[in-house]
Amino acid sequence: MAQTDAMGSTRSNVDVGAWIFRVLVVAGAAFMVYSWFQPWWSADVAVVKGEFDMVLRPWGIEAVAQVRANADTAQFEMPGFFAPFMWFYLGVCMLALAASLFLTRRISIGPINLPVAVLLIAFVGLSYMSALGIAYGLGTLRSEWAGANFIGKSTILHAATGNKVKMVSDIMIGYWLALGAGGVLTFLALVRGLFIRKPKA
Repeated sequence: MAQTDAMGSTRSNVDVGAWIFRVLVVAGAAFMVYSWFQPWWSADVAVVKGEFDMVLRPWGIEAVAQVRANADTAQFEMPGFFAPFMWFYLGVCMLALAASLFLTRRISIGPINLPVAVLLIAFVGLSYMSALGIAYGLGTLRSEWAGANFIGKSTILHAATGNKVKMVSDIMIGYWLALGAGGVLTFLALVRGLFIRKPKA
């Protein structure tokens, strides 16, 4: 009887740990989605009304009509496939996190044996942080092509008149939220074993 109680208690503890971890993963996924819809970078052009005249989001740069009408859009627009690809990426990430909630299968990578769930969560976290690095690199490169600074004050040329125009750009809170979301998911992948353990035979 005592042995049965011990086994039941162990199984109960395992179940509680698993559900706590699932809640944490869902929270991490919600954090990622929230950061996805927040602007990562913005630019304010002095001659254009408003504060955020250009805004960088994961799927590309959005610019107000006045900027589009008086600037070379090729300097900041991404190829047509880019936005659909990024939305597809978000969908894959959400599916991977959803699958990780209940997968128990393990996979061997050389001498290392890891749960598939860990690999899925780590993929999402690390790839999201990598996307931030790529976005920063592309933003810096395209800004240099336009003769501007990706972060800070710049003087750019008005495409129609050739006049010099002041612009101020900076990283926005959404960038740091996204970095945090990627870090949280990566951390959860590392500590999954503390919540979900194999029951003892």
